[in-house]
Amino acid sequence: MNLTEVFKKIEMALAPSEDVAPEIQEKIEMATMKLANGIVLEAESFEAGQNVFLIGEDDEKVAAPVGEHELEDGKILVIEEEGVIKEIKDATEEVVEEAPVAEEESTEMAEEMEYVSKEEFTAAMTEIKEMIAAMMPKEEQSAEEVVEEKVEMSEAPAAKKVAAAPVEKKPQVQNFSKSGRGTTLARIYSKLS
Repeated sequence: MNLTEVFKKIEMALAPSEDVAPEIQEKIEMATMKLANGIVLEAESFEAGQNVFLIGEDDEKVAAPVGEHELEDGKILVIEEEGVIKEIKDATEEVVEEAPVAEEESTEMAEEMEYVSKEEFTAAMTEIKEMIAAMMPKEEQSAEEVVEEKVEMSEAPAAKKVAAAPVEKKPQVQNFSKSGRGTTLARIYSKLS
């Protein structure tokens, strides 16, 4: 058996035979929709539970992010799990639900944004001053006690001074020429000799 016969046998083994039915690939038709901002969405069908993808500029498919997305036709596409449609609802339902919430938020913000009147400010300042004044006597009393203790201690006789025993210090000398490579001139001389 020569090399060409071996290659032919391998080719025949790898090539599909005519008696085996070829696999039928079903091409799935994908539905497309556009968001209000112009981004294209693609799904098998726009129904609850179906996977939905965003189509990028270079036909790259990315799973749609979680949230509510407004479609071009005015409907709202709700995605609760990334890339999976929860529901598609009309925009009118959304507006009715959000209107009371928006009013409550605006009244809360208005209450927070009100200016303080001069009387309220002065009343708050006097209250703070009273709190500080209530704390001050305690601090003054503790300061007086500290001064008295200092006076009492300064009257007491001092102890004898203790001198430290003299310790002989030996200067540490590093001899670099013995342990190191030496200067450049010394290295040159060592190579010449």
